[in-house]
Amino acid sequence: MASFTGASSSALISPRQCLAPTKISGLKLVSFSNSRSNLPLSFRRLQVSCAAKPETVEKVCDIVRKQLALKDDISVSGESKFAALGADSLDTVEIVMGLEEAFGITVEEESAQTIATVQDAADLIEKLCEKSA
Repeated sequence: MASFTGASSSALISPRQCLAPTKISGLKLVSFSNSRSNLPLSFRRLQVSCAAKPETVEKVCDIVRKQLALKDDISVSGESKFAALGADSLDTVEIVMGLEEAFGITVEEESAQTIATVQDAADLIEKLCEKSA
């Protein structure tokens, strides 16, 4: 799933650059005109973010809730930060181990250190699952 939000096109595409259409993971990049004035106001700033499938995020939420023994009244979503949920570094290691077991993946230490939110974990899981497929 991809979403587009505001960001300066000049920060991403210099006026002399031209992007050829390219296919990456089922997404197709498109070419933009060299002149910023040809872009509609809503596309002058462009940012693309790919998000994990909702079912992956939900499964990660369940694992985080179980690993941290959170009460049902505590909300866990993609935006939830492990630290805000009360996780310390040991809890985070246990969460990663639970994710590895549940999804049948191996998370390298460098990658594990970049995980701060449920969404970060879900995105990494999908990336690793794609590589192993």
